Order: sequence, then C-alpha cells, then structure tokens
Amino acid sequence: MSKNRIVPREEWFRAHEKHLAREKELTRLREKIAAERRELPWLKIRKDYVFETERGPEHLADLFNGKSQLIVYHFMFGPGADYRCEGCSFLADHIDGADQHLRHHDVSLKVVARAPLAEFLPYKLRMGWKFDWVSSYASDFNFDMQVSFTEKQIAEGDTSYNFQKRTLTSRDLPGASVFYKDAAGNIFLTFITRARGGEPLITTYDYLDMTPKGRQENGPYGGLMDWVRLHDEYRHADEHGTNCCQ
Repeated sequence: MSKNRIVPREEWFRAHEKHLAREKELTRLREKIAAERRELPWLKIRKDYVFETERGPEHLADLFNGKSQLIVYHFMFGPGADYRCEGCSFLADHIDGADQHLRHHDVSLKVVARAPLAEFLPYKLRMGWKFDWVSSYASDFNFDMQVSFTEKQIAEGDTSYNFQKRTLTSRDLPGASVFYKDAAGNIFLTFITRARGGEPLITTYDYLDMTPKGRQENGPYGGLMDWVRLHDEYRHADEHGTNCCQ
C-alpha cells in the first residue's frame, strides 16, 4: 500500500509547484556541468588505430564519417566471449533512435568491441541493431582508453578505470569516449565517461524515474542486472515468472 498522502487538488498543485523549483535547479545544474565539460582540456591522439569494419579496415579518422565529432561506445564483448552483456545491450537498445539525429548534427556514433567482427555481428543481427559496430581487435585502442585490460595487468592489480586505480576481475568494461577532428586532421580525446556516467544514454531510466515505483532495482545486485533482460528474452522471463519487476 502506498504511503503517499491523498490530498485535495489545491494542496496537490502547491506541492508539485514547489517541487518544480527543484526540477529546474537540476536542469540548470545539468546545463552548467555540460558547459564545464566543453571547457575541459583535450588530449591529442598520436596513434594510428585501425579497426575491422563491415567495409574493411578503417582508421580512427575514418570513423568520423566526414563529421568533426565522434562518440564511441565501448561495448563489453571480448574475444571468445561466451556471455552477452545485458547492461551494454540495454544501453545499445537506445542508440539507433539517437543516431538517426546525431548524424545530421555533425556527430558520428560508433560502437566498438575488442572481439573480432565475426564474433559479434551475429548478435547485432539477432538484436536488430542498425548502428555501426566495429572491432578494435588488432589495435591497442581499448587498452589505451582503459576499458580493456591484459591478464598481466589484472594479475598485478595494475588497472585504472574511471580515473581510479582499482582491483578488477573483468578484462573488458563499458564506457563512452568522445573525439574531435580539426580541419588539419588532428584528432583529440575530449571527454570520457565510465561506469554509471553512461546512465544518461539510457533514456528508459528517465521514464522509470517519473513513475511512482521508480527503478525498482532492489534485488541482490542493487542495479540494472536485477531486472534487465536482453530485449528478445522478456517474453521467456514473463512466461516463467522470472522477471523481478512483475
């Protein structure tokens, strides 16, 4: 039973009007942080990374597709992976809708995984995704972006993620990296976001945050892994009563 008070319309209106001030405060703070993000220093990329794509080998510069800005989402899919990351897949479900607008606003959006192209393309087909998914298998790209780690790094604890040195067990982690290419062809890393910093790319959360029950992430993991399924597995989960949010 809900603990929310049931009040007359006038009191309801005043309470929501008062709360609106907090919503506007959040909006202004978000705009302020975005402006500060755009003022951050840049890092010049000096390596010539090559990626395996459905069109053949392409350099990092090619991934811009004639745009000056490039957003890369780092998908957790290592060579020989025998699992499909539900969190990355959940985020990936939101990419195609944004991409059809970004490509008309000077932004190229790519998804990169460390596994060879042939290993994840069947999964892309299964999920019905249209975005451009490329492989960094033959380069140091994922390692230099600190979203992938060697077995030696993990064994020695020499792993940094999200600007912090920490003990990790997974060789691949998620995140997004943003690049800019100037008229002379120089490429710069302008921003990265890791861990929960990628949540703004998952608009399902914004819908849930507006609802009375919220995200309902109250399971053993305390996060999306408690309830999210690959989108073609929800029917199976519903039929067997395993969807924790029912």
